Amino acid sequence: MKFTIQREQLLPSLQIVNGVIERRHALPVLSNFLINIGPASITLTGTDMEVELISTIEQAAKENAEFTLPARKLLDICRALPEGAMLDFTISKDQVVMKSGKSRFTLMTLPASEFPATEISNPGIDFKIPQKVLKALLVDTMFAMAQQDVRYYLNGLLIEVSKDKLRSVATDGHRLALKEIDVEINIKEPVQVIIPRKGVSEAVRLLRDDDEPVGVQISQNHIRITMQGLQFTSKLIDGRFPDYGRVIPKSTETPILADREALRQSLTRASILSNEKYKGVRIILRPGNIKALTHNPEQEEAEEELEVEYTGEVIEIGFNVSYLLDALNAIKTDKVVLTITDPNSSCLLLPSEEQNCKYVVMPMRL
Repeated sequence: MKFTIQREQLLPSLQIVNGVIERRHALPVLSNFLINIGPASITLTGTDMEVELISTIEQAAKENAEFTLPARKLLDICRALPEGAMLDFTISKDQVVMKSGKSRFTLMTLPASEFPATEISNPGIDFKIPQKVLKALLVDTMFAMAQQDVRYYLNGLLIEVSKDKLRSVATDGHRLALKEIDVEINIKEPVQVIIPRKGVSEAVRLLRDDDEPVGVQISQNHIRITMQGLQFTSKLIDGRFPDYGRVIPKSTETPILADREALRQSLTRASILSNEKYKGVRIILRPGNIKALTHNPEQEEAEEELEVEYTGEVIEIGFNVSYLLDALNAIKTDKVVLTITDPNSSCLLLPSEEQNCKYVVMPMRL
């Protein structure tokens, strides 16, 4: 069987799908693209058994075929060929000959029957959402996910779906990020699912910052996001996410109102001389100002002072400065509201205007 395709048609799909493929895998076929040639389109599939990505190229073909090719080699060959090159493929039983101009490459195939298929059965939740809205929901919380925690359910992002809200929550046990948006979804009871770290990262890589709607389907074991020419599927983590509502502090009568960018820059400068391992910063709150102090084992110190709107008691408390900076980077308003009730309580960071997001940072001993 033979088919011809232009380099510029094939290369973008190869680059996108290659993002989910592991170079060395216990199953050799998982280092390959699954290529399916149909009467109206060509699909490329890549998977690592946790995340699957399918890219569709609209291209007519005279015959049908299904085979696999080494992902990295095919991608590198296409990248190295000149712009505008036409690629002629000849498919035989266990190899594919690829010609372009005076270049000729013979690649070995593996049986398409060995390639695992991801079936998503009975999606209980099915809705559409602008992709930039979904992307912001993930980006503004994913930084708080745990990394390689024994509590495996923390190594992912909680998505909570109800009939009028879509909420994302991430925590590593030391901080928490929450964001919610208003949506209308045909669902009776709220549902919680946990997307693994790689699934979240790949979804963010694929989603664009525009208003084009994407389809979201959630079943018992998978989440699928369908966009133009692309279908992304991720397994879900089987576990129970902790009751995050219990760790969100209540607002106080004496909150701190600060210029977000000025506070962010002050903490960034202070963090330069913090302990590289623990990243501790001592915060001293007094009426009208906030002071940030850091030091390290080399006996170096940094001190930053900033005027804020605060009328409460003097409080001295320690935090991981990186956690505070992550939260400040996620908040988009000019002003930020901080709530600290006493030296042993968590800090709640909120945008000064309604943005439907909350960030919690637990204190640390210094």
